Amino acid sequence: MAARPVPPLLVVALAAALLVGCDVVDSAGSGDVDGAAPDGRATSPLRNPDGTAPGLAPLTSDADLAAARELIDGLAVKGRGPKTGYERDKFGYAWMDSADGVPFAGNGCDTRNDLLKRDGQDVEFKSGSDCVIVSMTLHDPYTGKDIAWKKKQATAVQIDHLVPLSYSWQLGAARWNEDKRKRLANDPLNLLPVDGPTNSGKSDSGPASWLPPNKPVRCAYVVRFAQVAAKYELPVTGGDRKTMLTQCAAT
Repeated sequence: MAARPVPPLLVVALAAALLVGCDVVDSAGSGDVDGAAPDGRATSPLRNPDGTAPGLAPLTSDADLAAARELIDGLAVKGRGPKTGYERDKFGYAWMDSADGVPFAGNGCDTRNDLLKRDGQDVEFKSGSDCVIVSMTLHDPYTGKDIAWKKKQATAVQIDHLVPLSYSWQLGAARWNEDKRKRLANDPLNLLPVDGPTNSGKSDSGPASWLPPNKPVRCAYVVRFAQVAAKYELPVTGGDRKTMLTQCAAT
């Protein structure tokens, strides 16, 4: 089933975001809503269409919730196929800097460090490097907590693929060429540094099976999921789309 055209309301929202720039933080998610970083290091997904701005701010206004539902409702629906043949290496080696066509690619830093730099605060680099991060503070959108992270405890923060790679494989990526799979695996729109144990609990679940424990960001989370699916023309399951619409229901 082909995806529906991008709805007019969403076009307006994204156009406004491009006019004001990706570093603008949603006024409803800049620190006055539980779950948003108090210093504004959390960005509304509707103001961050390329994923280069940090964090994940809650969506609360009626206009943003309506735009979110239009985006989600436009996604194609398909049943999840078998996982047969899936291997992580079919999406390129982990955190490659050479996935053409995505932000940050080719800048000399691997994808993981790019994402830690994008979302971290009080970032400290390895001596002699402007790339390898050894410590930082992360406001974790999935739990709403701050994490004081050090490289020697690397797994305390993991980089989540919002649309898991095996999920994408089961919904069509098995038929993509390798370059497209590499883009999905390294696209900052599909990547968030988050609490490691929480991310491990997500595994390869879609929204119908897993949502962030931090309830205020659930609509923003499914919007990012939908943005990735729309960008890569990837369908979602019927159950996932129903859950996504519910998370962004009008208040």
